[in-house]
Amino acid sequence: MRIVAAFVAIVTGLIVLLGYFVPAGSLLELRLQLVQWAAILAATAVLVGVVSLLGVHWQKISTRQKNSAYSILLIISLVTTFLLGLLGTNNPLISLVLDGIIVPAEATLMALLAVTLIYASVRLLRRRADSMSILFLGIAVVILLMSAPLPIGMFPGADVVKWFINEFFAVAGARGILIGVALGALTTGLRVLFGVDRPYGGK
Repeated sequence: MRIVAAFVAIVTGLIVLLGYFVPAGSLLELRLQLVQWAAILAATAVLVGVVSLLGVHWQKISTRQKNSAYSILLIISLVTTFLLGLLGTNNPLISLVLDGIIVPAEATLMALLAVTLIYASVRLLRRRADSMSILFLGIAVVILLMSAPLPIGMFPGADVVKWFINEFFAVAGARGILIGVALGALTTGLRVLFGVDRPYGGK
């Protein structure tokens, strides 16, 4: 059975890969069909994961484990969001939930990330005070000061420094992360295509 699963996975991956480089009629249609099946399977996996998450938290509530109040809040939020989603994406209640709950929560997480980066850079300086650590801390502090609602714009050259950091350091970091993700995905895909990794085998 594992050999059959590996054969199906390798052949399917090769068909999808060839469909991008050789956009022929039948091959293109087959590639699109396989991608649609993969999207359906991925959506089904997400649904199974959500049901499993509900089951785990419901068990925590029924057994009255510690911090079960958070489980109650999670289930209520999940069910409420699901019911609001049935009303349509253009419903004003969806916009109210996004603007009043999800967006502030994301902003809070980003603020916590900024504080965590500063704290990590300070600890890094205490352990290894080299030029790269000082550069990391300096850039983090400057970005925080530039992004905060402070009257820094009155200082001469503040706009130039902000533009330089955003256009060079931020863009270079984002491109580096994307290149790393692309290389990781490419390596994983090639290992699956060659049968080295078999994540569908259960072990």
